[in-house]
Amino acid sequence: MPLGTSTEYLKSLAALVSIVNPVGAIPVFIKLTEAQTPEERRRTCRRTALTTALVLLVSLALGEAILSFFGITIASFRVGGGILIMMIAFSMLHAQTSPIRHTEEEARDSLERDTVAVVPLGIPLLAGPGAISTVILNAQRYSSTPHYLILVIEILAVALTVRLCLGSASFIARLLGRTGINIVTRIMGLIMTAVGVEFIAAGLKQLFPILATVRPLLP
Repeated sequence: MPLGTSTEYLKSLAALVSIVNPVGAIPVFIKLTEAQTPEERRRTCRRTALTTALVLLVSLALGEAILSFFGITIASFRVGGGILIMMIAFSMLHAQTSPIRHTEEEARDSLERDTVAVVPLGIPLLAGPGAISTVILNAQRYSSTPHYLILVIEILAVALTVRLCLGSASFIARLLGRTGINIVTRIMGLIMTAVGVEFIAAGLKQLFPILATVRPLLP
């Protein structure tokens, strides 16, 4: 029964948390919920975590079918997903929110909505293209029920992390300050960069098998 090692799953969980980056979403969450009462803010927090979980679970369940429908190979998707993740990571390294995840137009539009939990907080700020791509690619590593169950647990753990971070948004913002949040975002961006490089390298080796035979210059 194909199944990865515990180290592989810990790495994939860390990568998914880094890509979702709930700490980096705290300033946006505070801005979008500043007019809400404490109870409304807690409800928004719960709905955001639920939205994040549902989007990623649907991606896990239907990702392979969607790729097959459009005739996209997993190798091509690895390269494309890796490039997308690196684009988001570069913005995070500059402590900025990538326009791939959240545009100024979406920010202005969200201020006019009664609820912001689904859009833009859940989608695309947290469960954005990078997180969706990562879930689909992780699902392709092994084709067994235990593997998928572990990925479900990872997604639920990420959603719980979102719930805890946004639920403590005011406290974390006071504790870390803007500089501290920027530092965390940059660290997450560095991890994401490495994840993106691995996805691209794996995809290129599948597309061009001759690359797998090339020995590295350094030992």
